Amino acid sequence: MGRSRSKSMKSFEISKRLIFRAWEQVRANNGARGVDGVSVVEFEIDLQDNLYKVWNRMSSGSYCPAPVRAAEIPKADGGVRMFGVPTVADRVAQTAVCMWLEERLEPIFHPDSYGYGPGRSALDAVAVCRRRCWERDWVIDLDIRAFGNVNLSWPHCAHLFWPHLRVGLVGWF
Repeated sequence: MGRSRSKSMKSFEISKRLIFRAWEQVRANNGARGVDGVSVVEFEIDLQDNLYKVWNRMSSGSYCPAPVRAAEIPKADGGVRMFGVPTVADRVAQTAVCMWLEERLEPIFHPDSYGYGPGRSALDAVAVCRRRCWERDWVIDLDIRAFGNVNLSWPHCAHLFWPHLRVGLVGWF
């Protein structure tokens, strides 16, 4: 997937195999019906045509996702969280983009990046933190969103913490 430099008719080079691999992952996850009411089983009935539509729209640059179906998920405190359920076709497209990006970006992510990396979990991050607690006598815990009410740029924050960091952040900002 990427901008086409050849004289092909498509704006973006997206392999049909990537779309099929994405479909296999979506099918394995199953999931709920989107706003169009189509289930994974129903999508599979006309699989070749459905995957072709996703591939064709993505590779031509005309892909536009459908609205999501709103679903309420109960929270532990008794409240609810709204969750958007995409259509099966949109899940295939999103998964294809995710797979394409992961193949290229995962090798250059910092080894301590646990947020969304494949094969990594929050528990892996906790295990590393637990081990490092015995190696260092200091910790920096940042949630950049928490700085939303304060007008601090990332370079300013990095400058404030720079003397305390043992890892270089050059190129991150």
